[in-house]
Amino acid sequence: MASSDLETKAKAAFIDDHFELAVDLYTQAIALNPNHAELYADRAQANLKLDNFTGAVADASRAIELDPLLSKAYFRKGTACIKLEEYQTAKAALETGASLAPGDSRFTNLIKECDQRIEEEAGDIPIHSSEKTTPANVVPMEVVQPVNDLSDQVIVASAKPKYRHEFYQKPEEVVVTIFAKGIPAESVSVEFGEQILSVSISVPGEDAYHFQTRLFGKIIPSKCRYDVLSTKVEIHLAKAESIFWKSLEFSKENTVPQKVNASVTGSQRPTYPSSKPKRVDWDKLEAEVKKEEKDEKLDGDAALNKFFQNIYSDADEDTRRAMKKSFVESNGTVLSTNWKEVGSKKVEGSPPDGMEMKKWEI
Repeated sequence: MASSDLETKAKAAFIDDHFELAVDLYTQAIALNPNHAELYADRAQANLKLDNFTGAVADASRAIELDPLLSKAYFRKGTACIKLEEYQTAKAALETGASLAPGDSRFTNLIKECDQRIEEEAGDIPIHSSEKTTPANVVPMEVVQPVNDLSDQVIVASAKPKYRHEFYQKPEEVVVTIFAKGIPAESVSVEFGEQILSVSISVPGEDAYHFQTRLFGKIIPSKCRYDVLSTKVEIHLAKAESIFWKSLEFSKENTVPQKVNASVTGSQRPTYPSSKPKRVDWDKLEAEVKKEEKDEKLDGDAALNKFFQNIYSDADEDTRRAMKKSFVESNGTVLSTNWKEVGSKKVEGSPPDGMEMKKWEI
């Protein structure tokens, strides 16, 4: 079925309030036409109806990336961020959208909503009710299950995530690791919100990987960063407050987190009071990370370098001295571990077969 046909069916499903079916159909259309911004923006709207706000933010962000002039994508991103209490992020998106659609009062109303919530969070104005008001122009989110007699309905089974992820934390940051080996840096996209993490890995010829979540606590987006390494993507989230995260993802069941002492001096490792529900053993965590790096399977020059690094790290002092002396004096062509053999004489270079040593004069 063509992408345009799936899009037409998705819009019909949405109009009939079959939002889950609409999401499924938009997903199929996107698989056939992954660079069509309208499909992502429309799937974002369906996700809003299903209260899948992190998914809506991810879809709207992708639509904006593909078409920076698509005003409705900014509106849907702003709406989703308000639901997630990401008011600064919402306001930025809505202001951009308003500049693209002058005269559209929907943007103006939601920007005022953001300003009010930002002031409330800052304590500038009192909050009269514990319930959040819904802007008049935003339709309440209600999930309607698709009916069973739709012949074109597609049942999508939940699949196991393509990449495994873990996290650990320090008083000032949370480090999220996604174990994706050999991924080019240009294939990785990471977005940070006030309380949202969105990760996309798109490798040509492979199914795209998406990970979006509302985080346990708020972060400082401008101070967050990520690194694409040979075996993983490492994401550093700067905490807005030095509190202990009981999990990576937000959950209503979690109680208010307790603050921890953020002052760590010297080589002292961060610890938490014994009254915590769970104590983090940082020494054990570091040992596990080192073991994983040691057991990492590499190829070619990387494997050879790792082999020599392991020898050096486990060697005694004489072996280390021998390795350093032989490597330096031979200009990197000899690596000996026998100090008795190389300690009393200069180590001459030994170039590979077919090559010769040259002395460069400066």
